[in-house]
Amino acid sequence: MKLSEAADGAEHGTDRGGTGRRRGRLAFTLFSLLLLLALWFLAARLIASPVLPGPEAVARAFWRASLTGVLPASLAITLARVVASFLIAMVIGAAVGILLGRSPGLDRLFGPWLIMLLNLPALVIIILCYVWFGLTEAAAITAVAINKIPNVAVTLREGAASLSRDLDEMAQVFRFGPLRTLRHVVLPQLSPFFAAAARSGLALTWKIVLVVELLGRSNGVGFELQTAFQLFDVATVLAYALAFTVVVQIIELALIEPWERRANRWRR
Repeated sequence: MKLSEAADGAEHGTDRGGTGRRRGRLAFTLFSLLLLLALWFLAARLIASPVLPGPEAVARAFWRASLTGVLPASLAITLARVVASFLIAMVIGAAVGILLGRSPGLDRLFGPWLIMLLNLPALVIIILCYVWFGLTEAAAITAVAINKIPNVAVTLREGAASLSRDLDEMAQVFRFGPLRTLRHVVLPQLSPFFAAAARSGLALTWKIVLVVELLGRSNGVGFELQTAFQLFDVATVLAYALAFTVVVQIIELALIEPWERRANRWRR
């Protein structure tokens, strides 16, 4: 009984310690952001040029775009494209990466293809997709997904190549079969690599989506940035950029980080 109470106390102590560390990181992050805001304000005052509007000018541009409804609609459209292309890239890239990491022969055969796609400029892929498939929604999402797939595949390939052989042998001894081995042995070990691919992929995907929208779409944040650029409206450019950055950061904090913690619970 005493041992169980001691274990519970240690567990609660660990939880309190983890909560305290998270609060400390949050406080330091807020302080860092406030410092950046202050430096931005001072730089805008010193330069006193439309090229670098201050936080108050960007806030006014954000408010105007929000009242007209253009900013929320553009964010929703762009976010939908990000989600679609991100999911496609994660599924295909993970499948390719795990297959190459688990099969040295296939890796030797198709590894150079992966490196070639990894080094192909994103702009070239976007232009080719628009030329081949037209200025359509499918072409835009395909271009973004193709740009992201090699990054996911390379990350998961490295993870799959470093899996524990002891756990593989255990799965063979207990006759797990391919599906149970994938679910209970392979995927749990790859959770950190999935998290790394998702985190870097989310940042890369929305940046490429903006380029895709700027070149060949008539809506979305990228299209609005192009319009603001033509009007030399730097405040609106910054307003849209900061708004979408906040949205992506919320996704990171609300979805990716909790999923990463749950996925790594089995690790000691």
